[in-house]
Amino acid sequence: MKLNVVKQRSIWWIISGVLLAVSIAAMAISWSQFNGPIRPGLDFIGGTRLQLERSCSDPAACTEPIDLVEVRAILDEQGLEGSSLQLVGDSGQALSIRTRDLDVDEQANLRSSLETSLGQIDPTASKIDVVGPTIGRQLLVAGLLSLLVAFVGITVYLSLRFKFDYALLALLALMHDAILTLGVFSILGLTLGYETDSLFIVALLTIVGFSVNDTVVIYDRIRENFKLMPDQSIEHIVNDAVNKTLGRSINTTMTTVLPLVAIVIFGGDTLKFFALALIVGFLAGAYSSIFIASTLLAWWRSSSNANTDIAASTAD
Repeated sequence: MKLNVVKQRSIWWIISGVLLAVSIAAMAISWSQFNGPIRPGLDFIGGTRLQLERSCSDPAACTEPIDLVEVRAILDEQGLEGSSLQLVGDSGQALSIRTRDLDVDEQANLRSSLETSLGQIDPTASKIDVVGPTIGRQLLVAGLLSLLVAFVGITVYLSLRFKFDYALLALLALMHDAILTLGVFSILGLTLGYETDSLFIVALLTIVGFSVNDTVVIYDRIRENFKLMPDQSIEHIVNDAVNKTLGRSINTTMTTVLPLVAIVIFGGDTLKFFALALIVGFLAGAYSSIFIASTLLAWWRSSSNANTDIAASTAD
């Protein structure tokens, strides 16, 4: 059975349109609450994050989860209103606190007050991370600049390898993948309290590279078909190219995603969300390469009456 992606393009575009609308709406809500499309983590805004876990050497001390109302009262007493609180893990015995920059004495006082109220804290399962606001801004700027350079580099490469319209449409497909990934993690930030870190920028860059590779394979087949089938319509050429590369696209995506699923299940909190971002982006990239980038090219070439490929370079 062969796909007729061009004939059914309205279906693929509607699906993408709905997903993009949900993603943009989630990012807009997140922006109104956190001043960013995704809830920013310590890496980007600076501050102090304390992760504390109550010692359960005495089982009677851990019969109930940590009371966040009680913790909030302690923070208010120490002038730390507006701090972010989140229970970590299923047992409810671990607590993550994100607050303003605290010096050593303030950290010690807060820990002492929490230990007095909550019970003994397990020192082996506790950690404190401190990032200055200047470093946080530098990380954010560097991450955004990396993404911009990646997009520009990909556009230049595809313009030289194919033609500018190929590059422009591939760029639209990459933006589609990035927005969907941002939307999913914006929803996670709103519902589960996920806070993005610098690894998320790394995930986006990886997604962009993976997705454009899949798109290049399909576009390369389309360009070959223009030479082999000069009398065929653009719709036939694109459909043939997609069907001939479909197995490769699916196999490549699945063999990449399966190890990431294992990391999500068995990895730690940091690697779990990094792997989840890659899974979302890789699946979105495979979808956009097959159903969006190809159909956009067919639509553009058909509407502009450019039914022959006039790529300047024909040599691989």
